[in-house]
Amino acid sequence: MDFAKNRGNFRLQSLEREIKELIISSLSLEDIAPGDIDSAAPLFVEGLGLDSIDALELGLALQKRYGVGFAADSEDAKKHFASVNALAEYVAANAGVAAQQG
Repeated sequence: MDFAKNRGNFRLQSLEREIKELIISSLSLEDIAPGDIDSAAPLFVEGLGLDSIDALELGLALQKRYGVGFAADSEDAKKHFASVNALAEYVAANAGVAAQQG
């Protein structure tokens, strides 16, 4: 059981790093490195300081890379975009579902 939990934690950490890299590349944040982004920090207003246009661009990049979608202006989308941690959990839970349905 611990092995599965550790493997899941490793996968989430790996996914968080990928998402940080995707944020940097898709939003052209040349002055920021993945290590500069706190996985638990808010992505919008505070923290990274992204805005609604950034959310749209990031949502499209996540959809292209992982095949996950987000309902615009939904409370669920706001929760998923709260932090890198939240995005990683959403992608981990939904990326395989999209691939299995496709």
